[in-house]
Amino acid sequence: MKRTLLLAGLCAVLCYTGCKTQEKKEETEAKLLVTNPLKTDTSIIRDYVCQIRSIRHIELRAQEKGYLEESFADEGRFVKKGQPLFQIMPKLYGAELEKAQAEVNFAEIEYQNTKKLADSNIVAPNELAMAKARLDKAKAEMSLSKVHLQFTNITAPFDGIIDRLQVRTGSLVAEGDLLTTLADNSKMWVYFNVPEAEYLNYTTKANKEATKVNLQMANHQLFKYPGVVETIEADFDNETGNIPFRATFPNPDGTLRHGETGNIQMEVPLKDALLIPQKATFEVLDKKYVYVVDKDNRVKSREITIEAEMNDLYAVKEGLSANDKILLEGLRKVKENDKISYDYEDARKAVSELKLPAE
Repeated sequence: MKRTLLLAGLCAVLCYTGCKTQEKKEETEAKLLVTNPLKTDTSIIRDYVCQIRSIRHIELRAQEKGYLEESFADEGRFVKKGQPLFQIMPKLYGAELEKAQAEVNFAEIEYQNTKKLADSNIVAPNELAMAKARLDKAKAEMSLSKVHLQFTNITAPFDGIIDRLQVRTGSLVAEGDLLTTLADNSKMWVYFNVPEAEYLNYTTKANKEATKVNLQMANHQLFKYPGVVETIEADFDNETGNIPFRATFPNPDGTLRHGETGNIQMEVPLKDALLIPQKATFEVLDKKYVYVVDKDNRVKSREITIEAEMNDLYAVKEGLSANDKILLEGLRKVKENDKISYDYEDARKAVSELKLPAE
């Protein structure tokens, strides 16, 4: 009885082992799917760190020395062009203007009397010319006094937002002291650096219309108004190999403020890009690899360098050519140097199923 059970168990083990061997053999002999990289012109959305600046951002400084008597606008307030902002002790300059006005009156009387005498040939013409010069000098000094008096009243040169007040009422200020800054945020200038190769692609592309860009703010939300690249600076930075671009964004809601940061998202053309599905790659120690099928139908792992990432796709910078055959599916079923049988799928078909935004 025991011998019978032993023989039955041995048969079961042999049968199970034979089935597993057969399954493994069938799995090894199953055809895998292979394709090649697609070489095509396309475009990607590239992110660039950016700095946000007001279209006009100026410092307001004292133009005369004296005590700050009044501050008419608080920090963070919107002010209109011509609105009074600061008043610096006007009494002294008002008195100087009155003195200058009196000197003009005196010189005017002197000139009129001299003119009458000159018309009667009582004094020489030179005397009249001297009186006229003294009158002109007095008028010039009065005009200068008016300017000094006007400088004590600081007004907003344009519509904008007042920043932090650097001095308080009653403070003694000297000529040139910073009072505050004023920012016009109706439009914003956004600066970002572009590498030389991408700059060349940008300038040589056929479409010369204004390039629209989007702004991703610091909270990772997209700013709802698109911007337009309007200018490129003159020189490259030799240390970084970048050149600054400037995009202009409308800011009707006042959401953006001077000094913010974010990321510009700009469409960048890629000419003759090599595209492969992401599922055809695997990763080892943060490096990307694909399995390349050689002429003997054996798979060889090859490291690749990624130029750009898109939905379900990679643009390959180095490591592959358009003629290489890569394993598309079944990467976990093979190991280095395995010989496989495969079905070939055209690269354009393989990529089109992934909804490639290519031209």
